[in-house]
Amino acid sequence: MPEQPYDLDGALAGGGAGELAVSGGTVQERAPAGPEGAGAETRAEPRSLWSDAWRDLRRNPVFVVSALVILFLVLISLWPSLIAPGSPLRCDLAKAQEGPGPGHPFGFDGQGCDVYTRTVHGARTSVTVGVLATLGVAVLGSVLGGLAGYFGGFGDAVLSRIGDVFFAIPVVLGGLVLLSVMTSDTVWPVIGFMVLLGWPQISRIARGSVITTRQNDYVQAARALGASHSRVLLRHIAPNAVAPLIVVATIALGTYIALEATLSYLGVGLKPPTVSWGIDISAASPYVRNAPHALLWPSGALAVTVFAFIMLGDAVRDALDPKLR
Repeated sequence: MPEQPYDLDGALAGGGAGELAVSGGTVQERAPAGPEGAGAETRAEPRSLWSDAWRDLRRNPVFVVSALVILFLVLISLWPSLIAPGSPLRCDLAKAQEGPGPGHPFGFDGQGCDVYTRTVHGARTSVTVGVLATLGVAVLGSVLGGLAGYFGGFGDAVLSRIGDVFFAIPVVLGGLVLLSVMTSDTVWPVIGFMVLLGWPQISRIARGSVITTRQNDYVQAARALGASHSRVLLRHIAPNAVAPLIVVATIALGTYIALEATLSYLGVGLKPPTVSWGIDISAASPYVRNAPHALLWPSGALAVTVFAFIMLGDAVRDALDPKLR
């Protein structure tokens, strides 16, 4: 007697419309019975976590708005002269603390520099520091945490204790101590400081994600088939453990931009003549009563940037978290 195809519940597949049947190890949708649909089958399209997440993100207005804001910030960071052709270092003391006027919509600061030009050009420094610091933290933290979570043992214990030591260091206080002895006028000391104190957070998340992923059946099967450690890590564990790291890194990017502005405001971060929102906020603070516009615009740009990255991270978290589906 010929075998009948069974549906997912183990019952015999009949001729009803839209029924599912298992055939050849794949799930198929059986077409309705009739002269037009007889014998026609439609293979179900497989969907991954990433495709579902991208579909949800495109429908999320928070993601769309925050992504557009970030895209605009990236564009003016790469080509600030498109909307601010002047030089941010060109100042005229005769116009110090003047309010907005024709050709100068944001007015002038205490040194007679155009606030609009400096606000636009300041995006390059702040975004550059935030992106490079996030990349450094993500790479260092994910590699160390992933290896510790995969192999475990003595190395895992040592790395966890080292991370606890760095967690105990206050970020701002550590910046005041470490950066005050730096004499370089570039962005690299600030980026290095952020990476030094920021990797334990990513490392701990990566460690937990790898420990959870390595218990899955497909990882155990790959090991049983003789796959090397590098292949298991790169082909089976990393793609399935990277989602939490992306969420944390996206939110941390905005945090690092705010941290750079804080350190520059305190005088231990970036130094003039570098154009930075933190430097401009610090310079405008003593004149906040006479020229509030000089403080308002760089502060507003900083707040919008940090808020956009945080909202983007929240949208990505909601899309990648299976519990919220």
